[in-house]
Amino acid sequence: MSDTHLLICGKSFTDVDRDRLSTAFPAVYVDGPADMAALDAGLRASIRAVAFKGHTALGAEAMDLFPQLGLIANYGVGYDAIDVNAASARGIAVTNTPDVLSDDVADLAVALMIAQARTMIRGHAHVASGRWATEGEIPLNRKVSGSTVGIVGLGRIGREIADRLAAFKCEIHYTSRSEKETPGWTYHGDVVSLAQAVDFLVVALVGGEDTKGHVSREAIAALGPRGVVVNISRGSTIDEGALLDALETGAIAGAALDVFENEPNVDPRFLKLGNVVLQPHQGSGTVETRTAMAELQLANVAAFLEGRELLTQVN
Repeated sequence: MSDTHLLICGKSFTDVDRDRLSTAFPAVYVDGPADMAALDAGLRASIRAVAFKGHTALGAEAMDLFPQLGLIANYGVGYDAIDVNAASARGIAVTNTPDVLSDDVADLAVALMIAQARTMIRGHAHVASGRWATEGEIPLNRKVSGSTVGIVGLGRIGREIADRLAAFKCEIHYTSRSEKETPGWTYHGDVVSLAQAVDFLVVALVGGEDTKGHVSREAIAALGPRGVVVNISRGSTIDEGALLDALETGAIAGAALDVFENEPNVDPRFLKLGNVVLQPHQGSGTVETRTAMAELQLANVAAFLEGRELLTQVN
C-alpha cells in the first residue's frame, strides 16, 4: 500500500508506538492538529487515516485539510477532543480504544479513594522524613470498607469500579443515562440526590460538552462535610472552582483526582491543600494497557485501510 498514507498526530506518542504505526503503513507525523496545515497539499490529499493521541481539539477545519480522510483512530477511550459531529457530517469514522483500559482505570480509582481516606501520602512522608521515630504515629484516618459510594456514570469503567468496591462491602449507589441491571445497587435520577446519599462520589463519566460541569456546585455541596470526590474521568466533568471552594472551606472532607480542568497546568490552589491526593492523569498508565491501547488503535487503522469492518467505531 505504498500510495496509502497515515497521519500520526500527537506529540505524546512514544517512539515505540510511532514505529508500530509507521512500520505497518506509510506514515507522516505531526505534533498536533495545529501542524496539519503546514503539510504539503499533495501529501495531505493522500492521507486516508489519522492516528490521533492527545487532548488538543481536532475539529472540522483540520478535517477539511484531508480530502480523502475516512478515519480518525483515537488512542484512548475518551474522544472528546475530536469533533465527532463534524467527522460524521464528512463521512469520517471515529474509533477509540475501550475495554482494554477499564481495569487499570478502575484500579486507580479505588487506590485513590483508599489513599485519600487512609492519608497514605502523609503516612509515606511521615516515615520517609524520620518523623515517625521522633513524633510518633499520625492521626487516625478513615475506614473505606463498608462505606456508601456513589458512581457517577455506570458505563464500562464505572461498572468495574462498582464491582471492586462491592468486594469492599461498600453500599453502591449510581447515576447513569438509564437504570441498569445491577445486584441491588441503588439508582438515582440525578447527581445531586446521589451526592446526598453517599460518603464517596466517584466520577466515571465520558468527557465532552454534554458532561461539562455535570458534578455541579450544588452536587458538591450535597456531599456534606464527610464527602470525598474521586475523579478519574475528565477534569471538565466537575465544576472545578466549586470543588476548590469546598475543599478550602471544609464543606467537603477531601478529593482524590487523576484529572484536572487545564492539565497539566493544575490550578495552584490544589497544591496548597492537605486533604487531596493528586495524580498526573495516569489512569491507564501501565505498560500492559498502553500496549493494548496502541495495538487496538492500529487494528482499527488496518481494518479501515484494508476495507474491513472497524472494531470500535463510536459514530
